[in-house]
Amino acid sequence: MMQKMAPPPLRNRLGEIFAGKDMLGTPLALARARLKREPASQPYPLIVLPGIGADDVSTAPLRYFLSCQGYRTEGWGLGRNLAGRGMINNLHELSASWDVDRARKHNGEGEVPALCDRMVERVEKRVAELGSPVILIGWSLGGYVAREVARELSESVIGVITMGSPAFGGPKFTAAAPLFKRRNVDLDWIESEVARRYATPITQPITAIFSKSDGVVGWTAAIDGLSPNVKHVEVSVSHVGLGLNANVWNIVLAELRSKAFTPTPS
Repeated sequence: MMQKMAPPPLRNRLGEIFAGKDMLGTPLALARARLKREPASQPYPLIVLPGIGADDVSTAPLRYFLSCQGYRTEGWGLGRNLAGRGMINNLHELSASWDVDRARKHNGEGEVPALCDRMVERVEKRVAELGSPVILIGWSLGGYVAREVARELSESVIGVITMGSPAFGGPKFTAAAPLFKRRNVDLDWIESEVARRYATPITQPITAIFSKSDGVVGWTAAIDGLSPNVKHVEVSVSHVGLGLNANVWNIVLAELRSKAFTPTPS
């Protein structure tokens, strides 16, 4: 039974002020990883997607940590994640994968779908260049985008790991909801469109790391009870700390080493 979805409570949002405590072990984890650096040996490259307002710099520590374990890692390569702001002027510009009323007035509802389209193109290009399918790791909105790319590219994406990413509702159940409302973005319409996407399931393995302490994304919206191959891992970390926490990094590493994410390359 799915939990009732809601934005994060005020105490969680205030708790983000103390996110620094979640990063105390990061320098030591990086130092240990560097000392025990392994040669590149893992079969699939990793692409790491940042959260809203962030860029590849924000994911550099995680990518370095994983590179020391033998993974080929790279950022998403699309600059700062502005949630697709300014990418399109109307819904006619979305790819055919978005089954929406294209005559509908656009107040920004199609911006994140446009960003997903752009990332689909990016992943297709990198898979062709690398000669290998990839694994996607996404933090916050980056995880939502990673999920939608996997939905579109079942042959090119081995699996997805998300950290504090909404699986339902779009921005409706996040601390950013008031910002979208001030722009007259129809959050209810976005929620319904996100739900409709489940008609095409993500069949690859998904690991969804979530925290009930998350002050940005309501944790109930990060629970995916519909996709057929999902594993949820609960941590006690702030949203800001999720991508910079040594314990979360070790969970990501363990998942990457699990059987689900290491199928025999064809």
